Amino acid sequence: MDLGNRVAVITGAGNGIGRALALALAGRGCHLALVDIDGEAAADTARAAQHLDVRATAHRVDVADRAAVRALPRQVDAAHKRVDLLVNNAGVALGGSFEQVDEDDFDWLLEINFGGVVRMTRAFLPLLRTSDEARIVNLSSIYGIITPPGQTAYAASKFAVRGFSHALRHELQGSCVGVSVVHPGGVATAIARNARMPRHATPEQIERGRRQVQRLLRMPPERAADIIARGIQQRRARILVGSDAVTAAWLERLAPVGYWDVLKRLLGR
Repeated sequence: MDLGNRVAVITGAGNGIGRALALALAGRGCHLALVDIDGEAAADTARAAQHLDVRATAHRVDVADRAAVRALPRQVDAAHKRVDLLVNNAGVALGGSFEQVDEDDFDWLLEINFGGVVRMTRAFLPLLRTSDEARIVNLSSIYGIITPPGQTAYAASKFAVRGFSHALRHELQGSCVGVSVVHPGGVATAIARNARMPRHATPEQIERGRRQVQRLLRMPPERAADIIARGIQQRRARILVGSDAVTAAWLERLAPVGYWDVLKRLLGR
């Protein structure tokens, strides 16, 4: 897929993978509509992208806000006159076991991580269909392949993104719109530091949990973004980001029930 002079809409573009991917696409000549709940962060990414000689606009939108998402395609179309690529990247994290996490927090995560993907896809699909070649890129996770304890809400949302993406790809087969699902492994973003934790957890428990997750987040976002951008160019249906994601995918395929016993031994070492 030639990304030159295409227009990409990217959610969660203010930081982490979203920001890095925006700059990776801009480096390939792709114009950008950058979406984030933090409008100033989106604007900062837009300014950085403009230095790469592309057109970039910033849009302050909460992907859990139905009305705001419905209004967004008109704004993007007015600014860019087309949309060729939709990257559903925005996401949040929530620590704690199922019994520790309360219902409101569980629903909050699902509204963003999965509901946001569905809402943005529904809103932008009509515009994508007017392109000669378009693509929807949905960010799942390594936890959309394997399911560690303490991640019931997050894993549920990322498995939902994976299933939605595969079914949508089959429905859009033969059209101008392709679908990619991305499974990043441990990418060094702020998602662990910003994660919500169980409301009754002690400060020590919260800090210990964040440290345990943070030590697994090693790949620079720029490296992850380059892998994703190349996967988009190659029209890949499934994009695994990092050796940990590749290993997890193979292990889950070989031992779909027993893989966690193997991982526990590996993690123990």
